[in-house]
Amino acid sequence: MLKELYDGVVATDHRGNALPLDGALEKVIHVICEQACQKRKLIFIGNGGSAAIASHMAVDFWKNIGIKAITFNDSTLLTCLSNDIGYAYAFEKSIEIFGEEGDVLMAISSSGKSENILRGVAAAKKKRLKVVTFSGFDEHNPLRSEGEYNFYVPIAEYGYVEAIHHLLCHCLVDILLLNKSRLSEITHV
Repeated sequence: MLKELYDGVVATDHRGNALPLDGALEKVIHVICEQACQKRKLIFIGNGGSAAIASHMAVDFWKNIGIKAITFNDSTLLTCLSNDIGYAYAFEKSIEIFGEEGDVLMAISSSGKSENILRGVAAAKKKRLKVVTFSGFDEHNPLRSEGEYNFYVPIAEYGYVEAIHHLLCHCLVDILLLNKSRLSEITHV
C-alpha cells in the first residue's frame, strides 16, 4: 500500500504543472542548497502528526546536514500565541517575526486546509520566502497550489498521508546526506 501511495504522489510547480517525483525532489534540494549557500534557513510548520514530522525534519536538517532549520512547535510559544492572538495566527505571527527573505518554508498539512498553515504560507510569501508544500486528502485542497513546489498524497487517511510526507522529507535529507561533501563545499558547513 505505501509503495503505491508513494508512486501516486503528485508533484507540481507553482503553476500547477505536473513534475516527475524524482525531478521535483531534486528541484527542492536545489532550492534548499541555493538558500543554504546564502545562509538562509529552513522553517517547518505543521499541526499534530505533521508537527511531529516538522520537528523531526528540522532537527535532521541542522544536525545531519548542517543547514539551519527551525520549527515553531514549542508549547510555550504555541500556547502564548494561541491565547493572545488565536491559534489561526500562530504560524503567521512566527513567520512575520523570524522569517527572512530567501528562507525556505516547508508547510505540512494532511488535509491542506488548516487555517494556521495557510496563513503561515501567506505570511511567508509576503516576506518572499520560498515555499514547499506537503498535503493530502482532497485534490482541490488550498495548500496544494500554494508552493513553489507541492507534493500531494491522493488519499484521505491521516496515517498514510503523514507516512508519505515523512518519507518524502526523509528522501530530501538522505539525498543531501549522500551529497554532503558537495554541499559542505558550497555552504562551508
